[in-house]
Amino acid sequence: MTRKLIDDCFVTDRDRISHADALALLRARISVVTGIERVPLAELHGRILAEPAIAASPVPAHTNAAVDGYSFANVDAATAAGDGLPIDGRAAAGHPLATSAPTQTAVRIFTGAVLPDGHDTVAMQEDCERLDQSTRSRVRIPLGLKRGANVRRAGEDVAAGSTLIGVGSILRPQDVAALASIGLAEAQVYRRLRVAILSSGDEVTPPGQPLGVGQVYDANAPMLLGLARMAGADATIVGVADDTAASLEAQLSAASSTYDVVISSGGASQGEEDYLVRALDRLGKRHLWQIAIKPGRPMAFGQIGDCVIVALPGNPVAVFVCFLMYVFPMLRTLSGGHWREPRRWLLPAAFAMPQRKIGRREFWRGVLVAQDGTMAVEKFARDGSGLISGLRAADGLIDVAEDIAGVRPGDLVSFIPFSEFGIAGH
Repeated sequence: MTRKLIDDCFVTDRDRISHADALALLRARISVVTGIERVPLAELHGRILAEPAIAASPVPAHTNAAVDGYSFANVDAATAAGDGLPIDGRAAAGHPLATSAPTQTAVRIFTGAVLPDGHDTVAMQEDCERLDQSTRSRVRIPLGLKRGANVRRAGEDVAAGSTLIGVGSILRPQDVAALASIGLAEAQVYRRLRVAILSSGDEVTPPGQPLGVGQVYDANAPMLLGLARMAGADATIVGVADDTAASLEAQLSAASSTYDVVISSGGASQGEEDYLVRALDRLGKRHLWQIAIKPGRPMAFGQIGDCVIVALPGNPVAVFVCFLMYVFPMLRTLSGGHWREPRRWLLPAAFAMPQRKIGRREFWRGVLVAQDGTMAVEKFARDGSGLISGLRAADGLIDVAEDIAGVRPGDLVSFIPFSEFGIAGH
C-alpha cells in the first residue's frame, strides 16, 4: 500500500497545548501506515484485523444437546412423565442418529450431539428414571420442561452471513477462538508496526557495561521496548546517541529510513545539551512540542519523511506516563487499530493533597488499597520523575484535571489502572 503521513498532522501554533488538545490532534490526524499480510490462526493473538471476519455458516452449525440426557418431542411430555418413552437410538457428538426419531420415543443423547429430527427438548440424565423391561428400555422424564430446554439452536451464537469481528479489532484469545469456530484457518491482519527505540545522552550507559562517574544505566530503552511490544509493535533498541548534533542526526536519519516510528528518550528539553529537537527540525518537521502536563511537559512529535518521531523526556516516570497517555493509542492507530481512550474509575482518595498548581494536567502514581470495606486509591508518597520504584509500586495513574486545586481524603478521583494497557498487576 502507498503510505503517506500528512505533513501537518500535528501542527499547532501554541507554545504549550493542553492534554485534551494534544489527544484531539493525534486522534484526528493519525491513520494506519502499515501494510497487510495473511497470518495463520495460531499466530493471530494480539494482531489487528484488516478485513471483516464474516461467518459463512451458523455457529453452532447444527441444533444440538447442551447436556447429557434424553431427547424427546415436548408434545409427548405427558406420556414421558407417566409410563415413560421407549429409548429408540443413541446420539453422541460427531455420531448423530442415522434417521429421524419415531413419534413418542426418546433418544439417549450426549452433549454436543445433533438433536434428532422430530425432537425439540432434552432432559438431563440425572432428572430421568430409566425403566428397563425385558423387551425394551424406557425412560421416565419429569413434567415441567419447556420446549427447547437444554438445546442449543443452530446459529444462536453466530448467524450465517453476520460480521463476527470488524476491521481494526485487536484479536484476543477469545477472538481467535471465535475465528476458529467459523472455520477460518488464517486471516488478513495489518503488519506489525516497526518501531525503533533510541536513547540519547553522554551519561547514558547500556546495562552490563561499567558505570563511570556521573553516568546512569539506560532504564528507558528496555521499558519502552516492552511497552511498544504491548502495543502490538515490532520494536527494536537501536542504541544510544551522544549529546552531539552530528550523532543524533546520524541516528535519526538511519532509523527513520528503516522504521515506521522512532521513539527517543532524553534530549527533548530546551537546554544547551538537548539536541534531539534541533536535529528533528533539521531533518524533518516538528509539529507538537511542550504539553501542559506533569510529568512529561517537553515531549515532542514530528516526522522525518513518512516516519513518525516521538521525542520523550529522559526521566523514566515521564517516559512511562507519556507513552501510556499518548504513544500507546497512537501506535495502535498507526498499526490499523481504533483509537481507544483508557477507561477511568472514580475511587475515593486515601490521601490528602490540599494544594496543587492548577492549569496543567497531572498524573500521579496510584496504589489501590482496601478502606472501610471498599476500594480506594493511595498516592505514591514521592513525586520524583526518576523514581522507578514508584512505577513498580503503583497499580495505575491518578488523572488530575487542570482545574482541581486540591484533593481531600474521601474525594472521588479519576484512576486509570495499568491493566487498561495490558500491564499485569502485582
